[in-house]
Amino acid sequence: MKIEWSDGISTSILLEKLRDECPCAMCKGEQIMGQTISLGMKMFAPGMNDLEKLVPVGNYGVQATWKDGHDTGIYPWKLLRQIAVQNALSDEQLANFMA
Repeated sequence: MKIEWSDGISTSILLEKLRDECPCAMCKGEQIMGQTISLGMKMFAPGMNDLEKLVPVGNYGVQATWKDGHDTGIYPWKLLRQIAVQNALSDEQLANFMA
């Protein structure tokens, strides 16, 4: 996925990385009394890394819907930027994907 940011930065990341960083309680756990409680194990399913759509959530961020039906993760803009920058593909990696 390629993201063009308003400040001129352009990043490309693998959808697998975006899914791995899903911020929902099911994927990352939930904070209860200062402790992270895991709600389940990561399940591998066909289509889990296939993005169906991104929908804006106010000025807050975007909500992802994945082909396996998972749609509870809302990525605030700051988190999306952090994920995109930390996992940005190099020009060489992009060229290999395009080949």
